[in-house]
Amino acid sequence: MPREDGTGPAGGGPGSGKGLGRGGGRGRNNGGAYGPSGFCVCLGCNTRLPHQSGQACTSIKCPNCGRTMIREELYNDRKQS
Repeated sequence: MPREDGTGPAGGGPGSGKGLGRGGGRGRNNGGAYGPSGFCVCLGCNTRLPHQSGQACTSIKCPNCGRTMIREELYNDRKQS
């Protein structure tokens, strides 16, 4: 802040930055919001459970083997990369 008045570099004014922050600003899943539907899968025993809106798949333990589950779409995206 050259003048410490909140205008930022070269007087661009508030809101003139790119706003991406560290890591490119795409957040988790590289910006791939998977929505409320889909499945949580266990990579250990391939158990699939319907995804519940508002609850991360990684906070669920597999009812069969106890491993942490992962969002199916995220697993498929990483598998293709």
